[in-house]
Amino acid sequence: MTRPLASTSTSTSTPPWTARKLALHTLLDVERRSSFADEAFDAFSSKARLSPDDQALAFEMVYGVLRHRSTLDWRLNGVMTRPLHRFPLNIITILRMGAYQLLKLDRIPEPAAVNESVNLAKTLKGRDLSGLVNGVLRALIRQPAPPWPKVVDDPVHALSIHHSMPTWLTTRWIDRLGLRNAEEACRRTVSIPPLTLRTNTLQCTREQLQERLFELGHTVTRTPVSPVGLTITKCGPLSSLEPLQEGWCYIEDEAAQLVPLLMDVHPGQRVLDACAAPGGKATHLAALMNNQGQVWAVDQNPIRLKRLEQNAQRLGISIITPVQCTINSSFPSLDDLSSWCREGFDRILVDAPCSGLGVLRRHPEAKWQKTADHFEQRHQEQLGMLNRVCTLLRPGGVLVYSACSTEPEETTQVISKFCHDHPDFLHESSTSWIPTAGQSLVDSTGDVSTMASGHDMDGFFSARLKLPT
Repeated sequence: MTRPLASTSTSTSTPPWTARKLALHTLLDVERRSSFADEAFDAFSSKARLSPDDQALAFEMVYGVLRHRSTLDWRLNGVMTRPLHRFPLNIITILRMGAYQLLKLDRIPEPAAVNESVNLAKTLKGRDLSGLVNGVLRALIRQPAPPWPKVVDDPVHALSIHHSMPTWLTTRWIDRLGLRNAEEACRRTVSIPPLTLRTNTLQCTREQLQERLFELGHTVTRTPVSPVGLTITKCGPLSSLEPLQEGWCYIEDEAAQLVPLLMDVHPGQRVLDACAAPGGKATHLAALMNNQGQVWAVDQNPIRLKRLEQNAQRLGISIITPVQCTINSSFPSLDDLSSWCREGFDRILVDAPCSGLGVLRRHPEAKWQKTADHFEQRHQEQLGMLNRVCTLLRPGGVLVYSACSTEPEETTQVISKFCHDHPDFLHESSTSWIPTAGQSLVDSTGDVSTMASGHDMDGFFSARLKLPT
């Protein structure tokens, strides 16, 4: 759900926008409103109207601070006489931004990182704490880095600090995965994800897209599992990536590109994407259908649905119909169906809202917005969603459930409970629909899990269910 942006204006004279001001406003909004970092950043960027270089610096600081927040706080507390959490949130955020520049960004000179942080603090209302910012950041430069906490002494504390994780999640992963696998899972959350493109096969082949990107000076490699993916480096601003703007491709992680393959869609079918915005999987399904048939794309958020429409238009897709609707207890039953779903569907995709723990490297704000009691609530919501849409599946149809989660409550336990409650559905193996190079992603139950795949993918889970004729 898109959340309203909080007012973070704290200046008495409305100073001009800078990269650091943009980063500060975005981070404050994420903290105060639990907003999505990308949506908050886009909203404030439209106000700031900065140069591409300044916008890139702001983006780097926002995501760097969110990825490394616990580590930054640990380093800051090591040079402060009072705990960091006792200070106002805007000062805490400026200190985190300054620490990130000093500790993680080699290209920014230390004096510039300190001075710009001090200047930013001077623009705030209330008590002037710019001297504190100056002193703390200079102490961070002078004092040697302390030794990392040792795993043998306290594994939870050590992994939480070293990989910037909330302790509840570190504890959970150690208990469930074991120390070695938990450490790797924590490490992945602070890694920089690749920029992966999905070829829009309605416009070109992967080979043609690769050749064009190469001619434009980009470095690209083919994804090892997805047959339509390319990983691109040395990209620059996405606004200048011509094939993207012209509809030749869509930005989408390789793991997400595998989910529509399980649907086994064909031209002319009726397809329901029950949680569709902003349209990655819906547009992929339309391409697999050769833009023939009907894809009903449901989402409760009108702003994200608008993005879906824009994406479909850019990709040259005409068979997607957006529907603003919430799949909850008031969703139409078979006795009182809306016209768009009265005929039922040949294929249904439920890419369910979840904790997002499989995509923390892309959405690091989620580390600080989730709690341990989140999973049971999501489990019930996901199961309820499946229970409601399954009544719309035609005999012989396929229902695919997916979630970008690492946790069993949102993945395997949802499918197990659904199959128990719906013995008429067949829980099919996904082996036949996953490319040969990705067969290792299919687990012993036939579901697809990319959590510990060895590939540079996000963490996704997918299961295929079929209603016999």
